[in-house]
Amino acid sequence: MAESSSTSARKTVLIIGAGASKEAGLPIGSELKKLIATALDVKVTRGYSQLISGDHDIYEALRRTADHNPTQRDLLRSLQSACWKIRDAMPQASSIDSFMDVHSYDKHIELCGKLAIVRTVLEAEAKSILFVDPLQAKQRINFESIESTWFNSFFQRLIESCKPSDLAERLSSVVLIIFNYDRCIEHFLYHALQNFYPSLNAEAVALLLRNIEIYHPYGTVGSLPWLRQNGTIEYGATPNTEQLLKLISQIKTFTEGTDESSSAVTAIRSNMKTSHRLVFLGFAFHLLNLDLLRPRGAEHMSPPTGRCVFATAHGISDSDTKAISDELATRSVLSARDIKIRNDLTCSQLFQEYSRSMSFT
Repeated sequence: MAESSSTSARKTVLIIGAGASKEAGLPIGSELKKLIATALDVKVTRGYSQLISGDHDIYEALRRTADHNPTQRDLLRSLQSACWKIRDAMPQASSIDSFMDVHSYDKHIELCGKLAIVRTVLEAEAKSILFVDPLQAKQRINFESIESTWFNSFFQRLIESCKPSDLAERLSSVVLIIFNYDRCIEHFLYHALQNFYPSLNAEAVALLLRNIEIYHPYGTVGSLPWLRQNGTIEYGATPNTEQLLKLISQIKTFTEGTDESSSAVTAIRSNMKTSHRLVFLGFAFHLLNLDLLRPRGAEHMSPPTGRCVFATAHGISDSDTKAISDELATRSVLSARDIKIRNDLTCSQLFQEYSRSMSFT
């Protein structure tokens, strides 16, 4: 995928949060916390020979980590304790990410937290409606099951009046800033383009998708194989112990994801400044994430002429929605009339409500 920011003012930036992946059946933050707490409820028999509760693959990864340490038993006991600390704190934490950030000094908590993120998100991908069963004769997404989701609504706008020869240009007008660890959108687009354009094979589609700028500020659970990058794993696959320990290197903490010197952060902010249309989908509008996108103090930078902002705020109160709208107006240097933020619409409903306004033609 492209990772170099363009100064073109005709780009559309989609800022994706957990609420967007929820339409594919993945957990939102509060649900992910519970899954992580269950996975890290690591209890074993005396002598650490048999697992009683908790995730087996996580425990095997912890054992592998301790195997090469001279104080093997003590280290394994400390790692188990870190699992329990995360488990016990999940009801209080706003998210697993915030908990790990507060305890960034504790490398055992970071290790166990990242193992749990990779393990639970990959499992969630496997249970999602986007999963492709490798045992199926025809390996493709069940597109009927996602017809009413925003994935399909977005795709309809994206390929509207677009011949195969025009796809590269159309895709280059899209920037995806994905705050989730899953690979739903990339996986969906890869299969959707092949299904809609039968003349394009998998290799051609993979090449075309490099025209989209895609950023995961906090990393992912792995790179999809067709991206031909390091640390690959299929969508929804179950990693072995060695893979699991390698994949955690692709998960970033808040501190790592918001590094001011990062080229990705620079490119994200450039796109947020120059793109003519911003679309927030299932995004929680945490101030730390807003600072990553466009920090306060950048208000003097004028936006492109005709810029507009669309956003979902599903489940957020009217008063907080108004506060978010004011915050977006300040950071984007826009008037309230240019911001359409709706707490009564899901991601798919937002595309339906503003169908013409979100057209790519």
